[in-house]
Amino acid sequence: MAAAPTWQDILNVPREQIDLALASLIIASDAYPDLDVAAYLRRIDELAQTLRRRLRADISPADTLAMLNRYLFEELGFAGNSDDYYDPRNSYLNDVIDRKLGIPITLSVLFIEVGRRLGLPLAGVSFPGHFLVKCTLRDGAVVLDTYARGASLGIKDLQKRLRVLSGGKDVAPEAVMRMLTTAPPAEIVVRMLRNLKSIHAERGDKTRALTAMNRVLDLYPEAADAYRDRARLLEELECFGAALADFEACLRLDPEARDARVLRGKIAELRQRVSRLN
Repeated sequence: MAAAPTWQDILNVPREQIDLALASLIIASDAYPDLDVAAYLRRIDELAQTLRRRLRADISPADTLAMLNRYLFEELGFAGNSDDYYDPRNSYLNDVIDRKLGIPITLSVLFIEVGRRLGLPLAGVSFPGHFLVKCTLRDGAVVLDTYARGASLGIKDLQKRLRVLSGGKDVAPEAVMRMLTTAPPAEIVVRMLRNLKSIHAERGDKTRALTAMNRVLDLYPEAADAYRDRARLLEELECFGAALADFEACLRLDPEARDARVLRGKIAELRQRVSRLN
């Protein structure tokens, strides 16, 4: 029997080649230690196989995309959990598959992974405020909102969303297009982990929030802001030496940070505290 996949397996491949479904399920195993990752990967395979049997041999990618939309959101009933958006289960792919409820990024990961198995050129888009899916077709890219049951969004729709986020400021179409660049797999995983960090921290579960930030830094050890976030958690957990090291790493990686003065003050404070403890 093959060994169960681990987080180290994710780290052993280049960041641009990370398997989104596998990484998402390994993250879920932090909350579900006995999770059968292989079984859930098979369930994703089965979703794709069921739909593939219905596709004509000469079907176009655009029609395949439309059928995938109908299959997941109309037939199977996958949907965004607007009643309890910050339920941690919305961020765990196994729960999304079981409950058919999720948030934009986990619904997008499922959509991408099923579509990938059907040969669709799908990619994630880290659009401001709301994760989206992009499918590049012969006539141009289609942008979908999986949280809105796969609704297709045009430039005007995206401008409207940005106008809300920016307090009424208009965003030029060219700027919107630049925001539709493909998110590499590692960035998608990090966005998922940061969501989990925020959810767990808000619920007072600092240990699970810390686990999420550890994984972020496993993937992006050059991310200064991630050291800052982890340092704050470590300080709250009274791990002052580790917090000090992370604040120092943050400032070393980004010496011109906007809060550099605050960071220097925090470092000086923690150095004193650590010296007293020693």
